Amino acid sequence: MKEVMLYTLSTCPFCKMAKEYFENHHIPYRFVDVDLLEPEEREKTVAKVQEISGRRAFPVIVIGDQVIVGYDEVSIGEALQE
Repeated sequence: MKEVMLYTLSTCPFCKMAKEYFENHHIPYRFVDVDLLEPEEREKTVAKVQEISGRRAFPVIVIGDQVIVGYDEVSIGEALQE
């Protein structure tokens, strides 16, 4: 199974939906709520998210080598199957 990493914000409804998707489908994932990090770590993580996705939008979902910006069930399902 591909590694799944989520970059999220604790108050973002789409981020919560992404976490629920993986939980409901019993897919292991790691996540970081970027807004809850200490300031220095948050800056580094936001820079990493921007480098990965080309944007400053959340959630950013990394499945294997695929990057999905925003919550899109179809794209998530396709990335998990590839």
